[in-house]
Amino acid sequence: MMCRKCLLYIVICVASLWSGRAVAQPHVEPISFGDMDQWVDRQIKESGIIGGDTKHVYAIGPTKTIVGDEPYTNMGGSPWATSNVMAKVAGITKTNTSVFPEKRGDGYCARLDTRMESVKVFGLVNITVLAAGSIFLGDVHEPIKGTQNPQKMLNSGIPFTKKPVAIQFDYKVKMSDREKRIRATGFSRITDVEGKDFPAAILLLQKRWEDKDGNIYAKRVGTMVVRYYATTPDWKNNVTYDIMYGDITGNPNYKAHMMRLQVEERYAMNSKGESVPIHEVAWGTEDDVPTHMVLQFTSSHGGAYIGSPGNSLWIDNVKLVY
Repeated sequence: MMCRKCLLYIVICVASLWSGRAVAQPHVEPISFGDMDQWVDRQIKESGIIGGDTKHVYAIGPTKTIVGDEPYTNMGGSPWATSNVMAKVAGITKTNTSVFPEKRGDGYCARLDTRMESVKVFGLVNITVLAAGSIFLGDVHEPIKGTQNPQKMLNSGIPFTKKPVAIQFDYKVKMSDREKRIRATGFSRITDVEGKDFPAAILLLQKRWEDKDGNIYAKRVGTMVVRYYATTPDWKNNVTYDIMYGDITGNPNYKAHMMRLQVEERYAMNSKGESVPIHEVAWGTEDDVPTHMVLQFTSSHGGAYIGSPGNSLWIDNVKLVY
């Protein structure tokens, strides 16, 4: 005699065929270059007054070596930017590298570190800043010319009109043992900031528009924000996080920090070629179609110049689930 579960399954399958559709199965689409196996190695010689060393400044893009201090723009169709940058301040060429390709199996992953970066030239400049490792969809306006308003140098997000149900990736975390964060901007004394530092992953789907004056506004259509609170001794593979749509403040999974990307405004290029703030003004609806996707992985959650040296986040195989 046929078991009841088997009979129920047959009924469901037959009913789906009668309705003209099969039972939907989720499918996964890799984000371009999200396997982290291809990297650009920029070999930049810093100014002689600060040592003249040649530094490796890595970018996620087609495998290539670039020698020289030319400003970088995304290559080979890669949608990814990083916190690795070249700066030219007071005639001095300086680099920062806080994102690294790291061997993993037959390929590579991305390692994001929070670390201190210093430039000290007697009588000319003395700067120490905290630099968090970050990879994100967008691009950077090089060369960096100062430490004021660093978010304005980033173009955050890419055009995107799909509605995935989740994001999937592999990750590993190493937490600093500091109970407080530090703030180091380069031009003021280093101070403590209350609260522990957490690596984070952020995905936002926005419906953006621009007014006649070039201001950019957005509604939040989709949200996925996760912070990591403990070291993971091993890799967590194919971890999947649901994307919540519409006004999520009534969702039991909603947390206050999901409303904003971090503690700072993000910027985008308007139609006039100007870098302007993205003003998120409202929640969208579940039926809204996004125009842009913001996706960021960071070793420190608190914004520019705030974090705990020693935090690290490893990321690999980034995909969207439909």
